[in-house]
Order: sequence, then structure tokens, then C-alpha cells
Amino acid sequence: MIIQREMNDSILSTVDQFPVITITGPRQSGKTTLVKSLFSDYEYYSMEDPDIREFALTDPRRFLNQKNSAIILDEVQRTPELLSYIQGIVDRKPLSTRYIITGSHQFELIHQISQSLAGRTIIFKLLPFTISELKQFVPEQSLDKFLLQGFYPGVHDRRLNATLAYKNYFETYIQKDLRELIQIKNLRLFNKFVKLCAGRIGQIFSANSLSNEVGVSVPTIQSWISILEASYIVFFLEPYYANIGKRLIKSPKIYFYDVGLASYLLGIETEIQMERDPLRGNLFENLVLMELVKKRLNKGLNHNLYFYRDSNKNEVDIVYQSSGQLIPFEIKSSETFSKHFFKGLKYFQNLFPERVKKAYLVYTGNFEKEMNNFELIHFTKISQMID
Repeated sequence: MIIQREMNDSILSTVDQFPVITITGPRQSGKTTLVKSLFSDYEYYSMEDPDIREFALTDPRRFLNQKNSAIILDEVQRTPELLSYIQGIVDRKPLSTRYIITGSHQFELIHQISQSLAGRTIIFKLLPFTISELKQFVPEQSLDKFLLQGFYPGVHDRRLNATLAYKNYFETYIQKDLRELIQIKNLRLFNKFVKLCAGRIGQIFSANSLSNEVGVSVPTIQSWISILEASYIVFFLEPYYANIGKRLIKSPKIYFYDVGLASYLLGIETEIQMERDPLRGNLFENLVLMELVKKRLNKGLNHNLYFYRDSNKNEVDIVYQSSGQLIPFEIKSSETFSKHFFKGLKYFQNLFPERVKKAYLVYTGNFEKEMNNFELIHFTKISQMID
């Protein structure tokens, strides 16, 4: 069963507007399935295949002009040299979409594209399933199962045990990719570092703190975290800045692109363990944030999401900025509503009375109601609250 991805229409709307369409995202997020289904008449080549890679690098012009056909180049970061040749070809025939390229290392690939294909391509970022996409597989699922299994397509379409699937993902893709990008001298310390990052979900990121706990230098921590970010493992949510005379937190908060991988790294293997885990609320916050991120990225747009926190610990979990308006979100894993949940939202609304017209409390309960400018919503509806 092929899941209809929410990004499909956004991609198809750009066909013939750009000679190259680029799709990045984590390993195993569904990029290959997506491009093969949307562009089934294109010739497909995986740059992971050593024979194809050798042919492409030995005679790039011949490779790219085979049959004069449109081509999909999967995992093109393995052959960055091709991008300069693609530039020359599309400059001669700029009107039709001739190449679909995919890649899994966002910083490396985007840097390569900016050098060779600036102005010639549009870039989409495909993340694992959204809740609504996953419901095409599983109509009803508990929160704890969402948190445990995550949203990677392979876990669901092959009905895999989540713990074993993410163990394999971590060992096969993350460690493999990272060994190709940087020299990891001590894999044990690196694994400890990644697990400590999972334990800090929703917290302010501190390289110094991790350096002390892992026992490596701050530059090493910074190198490792940049690679995790480039590989779509960790996500940084930046603070919202405004000239309001407040001392604001300026460091980002750390999250994971997928809660299932984070749950595996935390050693959570069953729904019962998840229900009792002290980081369940942090993982829930992570899930909600990524639903909003996916909503925006699936449209090919910047996410425009932030958090707010000042030195007096006044905070809002997520702030969405759109057309001069601010929409704050408070996230609670509780099924029971309490009025004190609105504290942060009220504070933020008072700071920006002209810009905050709506505010949302996202929780796991089924009671939904609007109270003044505050609205209670179930977490499965979160993506409907932003454009």
C-alpha cells in the first residue's frame, strides 16, 4: 500500500517551473517511494549502487544524457560532481523538469546545490509520516503507541517491532553515514552522546553540559551535534526574539525529528514503559512540534516556528509567526484540563496584545472548547491550526 503523502500536490505544482526538483530528508523517510510514484515515467538511478555510481562519475555527460530522458537521481550526495554537469544541461534546456534529485544530508547537499544549481531548483524536505498520513495505515492508535513507534514508514508498512527497527536504523544509517562524514574515534562515547541528547528533548541545548557529561571537548560536541542536525536526527527550535525590554533565552531547544527513534534511544520498549516514563511529556511535546513542522515543510515553506522563554521562566512551548501575527501553543500530555495550563499563554498574549488573536492549549483529552481567545484542542488536530 502506497501512502498518499501530503507533499505530493506541492511537488507536482512545481513541475516545469524548475528544471530540477530536489527532495531532501532523513534516510528511510519515503523519498524514493515518493519520487518513483510521482514520476514513474522517469529513468531511476540510485547513487548508492556502486556500478551506477562508477558509470556516472566516469562519464557524467553520457550518463546524464542517456536516451535524452528525464532522470531521477537518488541519494545524489554520493556523486556531488554530477551537479555541475546538470547545471550545464539545464541551462541549455531550462523549461522542462529534467531531473529529480534526492539526498539525505541537508547541509552538505544544500551547500552543493547552492554552488551549482542556485536558481535552477526548488528544494522540498520530506520527513516521516504525519499523523493523518499514518491513519491511512492505522485508523486508530493510542498516544503511547505513536510515541513508541514513531512515524518512519518502514516501521508501519512492514509491521516491524519498533525497538528492533530503530536499533537497526541507528546502527545501519546513523552510524554508517556519520562514519563517512567525520572520524568518530570512540563510538561508545558517541552513542552515549546521542542518548543524552534524547534525554534532553524540549530542553535548552548546552554543549558545555554535554561536554562535561560525555567527557569530550566542546568542539567535539559541536561537531557531533551539527552532523546529527545535518542527518535529520535532531532538530533545533530557535527562541522568538522581540524588542520588549525582557531578558530572553537565546539558545535553542533540542528535539528529535522522530519520537520513535528518541524513544528507542531512551530505552523505552513497551507502551506500559512509555506510560510511566518521566520523559513522556517531553516526547509528546516533540510529537506536536514535528506535526507543525511537517505541515509547513510539506507545503515547501519555512516552518516559522519558535519558542518563548525569558529569564523569569515565563515561557510558551511553541510560537508560530505568520503575516505579522503570533500564535502561541502550550502543550500538555494530560487528558484532564486545568485552567493553570493557560498561564504561559496569557502572559504571552499580554506581551503582544495586537499580534496574538488566537492561542491554543494542545492536550490529550477529548474535551474541546474555546475560552475567550484560548482554545483547547486534541493533539491529532494540531496541524489544522496553522496555514
